[in-house]
Amino acid sequence: MRRGVHGIRASALALAGMPPRPDAAPPEGVPPDLRRLFLQVFPAVGLAMFGAALDQTIVSAALPAIARSLGEVERISWVVVSYLVATTVAAPVYGRLGDAFGRRRMLLVALGVYALGAMLCAVAPSLDLLTLARMVQGFGGGGLISLSVALIAEVVPPRERGRFQGYIAGVFALASALGPLAGGLLTEFFGWRAVFLLQPPLSLLAAVMAVRRLRNAQPGVARGFSFDWAGLLLFALFVGPALLALDQARRLDPSALGVAALLAMLAGGALFLLWRWERRAPDPLLPLAVLGEPSVWRANLLSAMVAGAFVGSIAFLPLYFFAVRGLSPSGAGLALLPLAATAAFGAMLVGRLFARTGRTMRWSGIGLSCSAVLLLGVAYELGAMPLWAMATVLGLASFGFGTSFPMVQVTVQLAVPRERLGSATASVQFTRALGAATGTALMGAVLFGALVSQGGAAAELFVALVNRGPEVLAALSEAARAEFRAEMVNAFRAAFLTAALLVAGAAWLTTRVPLRRV
Repeated sequence: MRRGVHGIRASALALAGMPPRPDAAPPEGVPPDLRRLFLQVFPAVGLAMFGAALDQTIVSAALPAIARSLGEVERISWVVVSYLVATTVAAPVYGRLGDAFGRRRMLLVALGVYALGAMLCAVAPSLDLLTLARMVQGFGGGGLISLSVALIAEVVPPRERGRFQGYIAGVFALASALGPLAGGLLTEFFGWRAVFLLQPPLSLLAAVMAVRRLRNAQPGVARGFSFDWAGLLLFALFVGPALLALDQARRLDPSALGVAALLAMLAGGALFLLWRWERRAPDPLLPLAVLGEPSVWRANLLSAMVAGAFVGSIAFLPLYFFAVRGLSPSGAGLALLPLAATAAFGAMLVGRLFARTGRTMRWSGIGLSCSAVLLLGVAYELGAMPLWAMATVLGLASFGFGTSFPMVQVTVQLAVPRERLGSATASVQFTRALGAATGTALMGAVLFGALVSQGGAAAELFVALVNRGPEVLAALSEAARAEFRAEMVNAFRAAFLTAALLVAGAAWLTTRVPLRRV
């Protein structure tokens, strides 16, 4: 046992460019001191993760200015959707290439593609070219996320991975929360193009750190490697139409339902062909035998359900805070910042508990169970609950969500062989993205359905509020606003009940993951 622990430490030191020292081995039962190693490795991967996560939200604040500058307001959402599609498609590609050629090398490639895409966005003269540039940027950003998480798993011994994956989750949450604020400030003072000029220097700094501090990163296992181009094509034909269909459904526009249905059928057909191809491919992009392991697919399903409840809820909460509670649009956005902070704290705390106990899903199960109960409480007391109490309860529920973030990654990574570490890590990113998009569409459908069932014009007002923003309420009389607020409260009750059911299902899944302890 001692030899195994010391071997892990020696490989970790070699990755950081620090030669292993036989005389520095810790005594039996004492965990290795990874502080110096972590400080040498984490800044590179943490900065890469920060840049990719920041870019997922920083552009949202600049969308109105981009629409005014480039026109074509009805297609402005493509700036966001194209990036999401590209990051989702790129994740398994970088995961597989990282397994074959080394994650440090592929991280540098991803940083270069990401920076190039950002610079192309900054000079794009039209919305079409901006959308294409965002896809280029997304092809880099998807690699930054999956490779950063996989590099931590490559560096850190198994019992310590939860702690450091919690730190990564904290970086992701911090960047996601700061994105809208940074985007708004940059757009206001320097114009929307400045939003894309922040990423190239961050990428350059991360690349310098990776070159200097990850010199001896493991080179990968490229012998006999052949890239699965057919699998990539089928995967892209599944992901693109699926996310576009969910985006159309999220908008709740009846005229777009036909297009959404057609896209959904195309995605379903591509998924069937992808499944058939990957079963017999000699070197599959998505190794079904690995991803079909009970610990892997159940952890991924759990991750998708949590992402659907979390992202689906916060996607529409600003509308509730504005239309029902009377907050300003900026105040409604700021009200969500504590949710990111508590989720990050939950992720870091459960990572430390895992390092002490070695239990993979126990603490996540407790946290998610508490979140489900808290969401039920919000649903039943929504009309009478003061704003401060609602924010507190939602913050605690977000803490429970955060307890699942690092443990899903750790469980999946521990359940697969090292040569498939990147592919397995990328599967978590993909399922989270798909779960988040599905959850957002589901919450929108639940809200719309609840408003339709109440009759009146509330459903039409809600669709206008989603697509055109808060100004649609300015023309309403005070009596009409009061009626709309009451109907919105009932609709959000149904939405919170739906989120509670998703989280309860995820909590149950924590008991069904075979890998229970390390």
